[in-house]
Amino acid sequence: MFICAVCVGQKIHTEEILIKNDVIELPGTLTYAKENTALIIWIHGSGNVDRNGNQHPIIKANYIKQFRDSINKEGIAFFSYDKRTSTKKNFNHLKGFLFKDLVKDAQKVISYFSSKKRFSEIILIGHSQGSLVAMLASQNTSKYISIAGPSESIDKTIIKQVTKQSPEFGKVTEAHFKELFETGTIKQVNPLLATVFAKQNLAFIADYSKYNPTEELKKVTIPTLLINGTKDIQVKIEDAQALHNALPSSKLVLINNMNHVLKNIEKDADNMNSYYSAHFQLSTKLITTIVAFIKN
Repeated sequence: MFICAVCVGQKIHTEEILIKNDVIELPGTLTYAKENTALIIWIHGSGNVDRNGNQHPIIKANYIKQFRDSINKEGIAFFSYDKRTSTKKNFNHLKGFLFKDLVKDAQKVISYFSSKKRFSEIILIGHSQGSLVAMLASQNTSKYISIAGPSESIDKTIIKQVTKQSPEFGKVTEAHFKELFETGTIKQVNPLLATVFAKQNLAFIADYSKYNPTEELKKVTIPTLLINGTKDIQVKIEDAQALHNALPSSKLVLINNMNHVLKNIEKDADNMNSYYSAHFQLSTKLITTIVAFIKN
């Protein structure tokens, strides 16, 4: 399907593209003013995130769609795809999938556009969990951008989160991870940690925990931009600073009042509300920062 729309004096072309990783379908949207320009490929955060930045049925922030519209106005092409966990046709094929399969999905998308040679360069943006996915998939791309990327492995992150709520359960969580790493399973999960250590997710968590973002970032050799918002309640600015310390050649930008779903938040009470509504505006500083990084 091919559609044209008029946007700030330019025709923005839209193509719906289906990319497959074996039986997994990754349908996405490509938008651009013209070819032979820079192309951004967006890599999602955790959960069942679709190409627009929504997670059915609760999260309706639409932040990826807002980003797409803003970046196209700057003459930069954009592609985002439905994460494998958000596409109904994939549901029968998700049993036992691992973190590295998300990396393979990203690599399939990169390979697709690399082979077409329609755009002058490919830039990866990894958001939240996608920061690490994009980091691991960044070969054969020209620039890497991390937005709200955690700096520690997922097991350490979860242990810290639980410990903050309850030091006692933090110790139980740590013991569960130890058993998982040593045996590949957890014989008896504490009922209060059942959502964290759901049986169907254990293989994914174990594989995800193998990767330490600060160590993996040291292997990235392309120009790198690290971004975090000061109103992000999921990933703190200390994470961005730790990543920057791991790769001093990277550029670090902390954006005042931007939260985890990239919205400009003036009132703290609006932070969570912005997850459930598309009415909140995207951070304009985010767009100007990324455009400057790409065009320099």
